[in-house]
Amino acid sequence: MDLIDDPRDGENAHEFTVSEISGAIKKTLEGEFGRVRVKGEVGRVVHARSGHLYFDVKDDRNTLNCTSWKGQVARLSVMPEEGMEVVVTGKLSAYGPQSKYNLNVDDVAVAGEGALMAMLEKRKKMLAAEGLFDPARKKPLPYLPDIIGVVTSPTGAVIRDILHRLRDRFPRKVLVWPVAVQGQNCAAEVARAIEGFNAMTPGGALPRPDVLIVARGGGSIEDLWGFNEEIVARAAAASDIPLISAVGHETDTTLIDFVSDQRAPTPTAAAELSVPVRLDLMAWTDGMGARASAALANQMARRGQRVQDLGRALPRPDMILAPMRQRVDLVDERLPAALRRTVQTRHVGLARVAGGLRPSALKSQVDRGRHSLDRLADAMPGKMADRLARLSDRLAATDRVRETLGYKETLKRGYAVVRVDGAVTTAKKGFPKGAVEVEFADGRVDVGAAAAPAKKKAAKPKGSPPEQGSLL
Repeated sequence: MDLIDDPRDGENAHEFTVSEISGAIKKTLEGEFGRVRVKGEVGRVVHARSGHLYFDVKDDRNTLNCTSWKGQVARLSVMPEEGMEVVVTGKLSAYGPQSKYNLNVDDVAVAGEGALMAMLEKRKKMLAAEGLFDPARKKPLPYLPDIIGVVTSPTGAVIRDILHRLRDRFPRKVLVWPVAVQGQNCAAEVARAIEGFNAMTPGGALPRPDVLIVARGGGSIEDLWGFNEEIVARAAAASDIPLISAVGHETDTTLIDFVSDQRAPTPTAAAELSVPVRLDLMAWTDGMGARASAALANQMARRGQRVQDLGRALPRPDMILAPMRQRVDLVDERLPAALRRTVQTRHVGLARVAGGLRPSALKSQVDRGRHSLDRLADAMPGKMADRLARLSDRLAATDRVRETLGYKETLKRGYAVVRVDGAVTTAKKGFPKGAVEVEFADGRVDVGAAAAPAKKKAAKPKGSPPEQGSLL
């Protein structure tokens, strides 16, 4: 690039296009600085729909525009948030269309433990305001789960401690979902593991666990930071399966501890919380069985004693039956005399009725009945004649109505019946060809074969007199 020291030489200097000068500036920036690390506070953060990330890093005097492309965003270990103090690493470049320079960031790290704690406190307040820490939403742990799901690294000592403790207390089926427990992939893998366990079908080929344990050994705040990510806290809060968090040692606290249903100080303690001690449970069961047997025996003894007491208070059976037997004996003694009195009374009554039966009275009653029968027999012929006369009059009246409503009377009023081949025809449409017979009131006339339907005549001029139709 040619530099102009004297303004008088400007007329002879080389002229650059805008694109050439922008390209030269971009080349100079990239060649001079290369990869740089910049420390500052995160300002504006914009997540574009394309997946790119645009944010600012600033100090008390200046602001540096930063850009992370979609592929770089997926590899960031820390997502920048407004107000966070960070150290960003990337390459300086220039954007000619807007005459701006920016830093293309491919790594973001939190600048110091104090910044991490400030960001953690900010997330805690946000999640607490949403009610994710509310004790009322926490689910109780099952007393004796059939299947326990563990989210942890399959190669660490944590899973061995959990399995060993479960084997000592109460062996259960364990499903392990291997995840990274630190680093940039930790948060996403832990969240997917919790969601994956919840997506399993209860009683399926790979049954859903009854309780979950999210476990990791101790470490620095940076090592445990994956369990402070918002995605992990929300996945734990949304879990339908009761969840125990066992991250770090007793003094370590992460966000997942606040949203989980139960926090264990260590992974071993999480195994103890998830199942009871089998020997203690067996001893308690034996004790309850012994108490139940003793209570049953005691109850049976008290009931037996009560039955005996009630039995002593009851009278003897022979004392209960003695009055009944006495009554039977008294009735047995009275029965013959009572029968004799009844028979004598019936004999007296029969004799009284027999004395009132005289042949003359019976003959008089028979004569009266025969006289009534003769009177009815004499009246029967007249009654039958009157009945037959009334029925004949009704029959004659009905016949007159029939004659009046018959078609013969209709013919007398000027109508006729047309028959073709012996069948009555009532319509012109479909008039068949055959022998035609017309019946009048005074007889029938054979007309002959039926003629074909006449063709439709042409319409007459308006005002012409109408033709008279045939009488038939």
